[in-house]
Amino acid sequence: MKQKLLQHAEIPPLHATGLHTRYDVHPLWKEADPQAFLAGHGHEFIGYVTTARFGVSEAMLAALPNLKVISSFGVGTETLPLAAAAARGIEVGYTPEVLNDCVADTAFGLVIDVARRLSAADRFVRHGGWLKGPYPLATRVSGKRLGILGLGRIGQVVARRASGFDMEVRYHNRSPRPDVPYPYEASLMSLAAWADFLVVVIAGGPETSKLVSAEVLRALGPQGFLVNVSRGSVVDEDALVQALEQGVIAGAGLDVYADEPRVPERLLALEQVVLLPHLASATRETRQAMADRVVQNLDAYFSTGKVHSGVSTTG
Repeated sequence: MKQKLLQHAEIPPLHATGLHTRYDVHPLWKEADPQAFLAGHGHEFIGYVTTARFGVSEAMLAALPNLKVISSFGVGTETLPLAAAAARGIEVGYTPEVLNDCVADTAFGLVIDVARRLSAADRFVRHGGWLKGPYPLATRVSGKRLGILGLGRIGQVVARRASGFDMEVRYHNRSPRPDVPYPYEASLMSLAAWADFLVVVIAGGPETSKLVSAEVLRALGPQGFLVNVSRGSVVDEDALVQALEQGVIAGAGLDVYADEPRVPERLLALEQVVLLPHLASATRETRQAMADRVVQNLDAYFSTGKVHSGVSTTG
């Protein structure tokens, strides 16, 4: 008999995996009244499939009294109720490692794009600007200083990408890492003041909310660029818009925003900003690998009692 799982939202790549052949999956997103459905049927499900974007609310967890395992599509954990899950002994799985390369590629693509103004130059050609004169000079990337906020799995891949451009790399974490060759900056302010490019790959959540503040942006300075592929919450978006409008920093490359998919109109109006629709991991290969890991986590739990890639549920 197939184990009964509840799926929060549609995840197209999962259709190519064994999720729907090996499990009895109910699509919650198709319910006209999800709360009423959960009130009547929440006790039937022992597994829950979700995404890093939607996570699991405390109310949802309470409506699933027999839940034993959560498998989340993504690496963000700020939307997962880790402490509540730990209290109930619920295993929580996510999809680390398999998206490191593509997220790092996107981060470095933004570094190059915002410095060399490639997207803006494309618009310049398309709109006939080249017929009227040459495109303005941009900023060199090779040999510059790259500061990384959050030298975790993805941050380390970004650092390796930087070596191909002969860039000097430093980083800031809550504490230094003895296993990496890059110099540690004791504060984010000092890292920003040193860097030509500040790449944000730190986890989201209350502890990092608006960590990149107006003061940090001033330290980055008028020749500095900000790149964010982590979470929009990590950057004070109002301060960033103001810093860009006033020339406090040179530009920004953004894949994430405070209120996705809504992007502030003032950001849309700025030419020195590259705006992506949260696509850092959005390649066929990576999304399939993430989808496969969602299923691997479930398979591992139902065979061993532990997910394949588990999130610490200590809160």
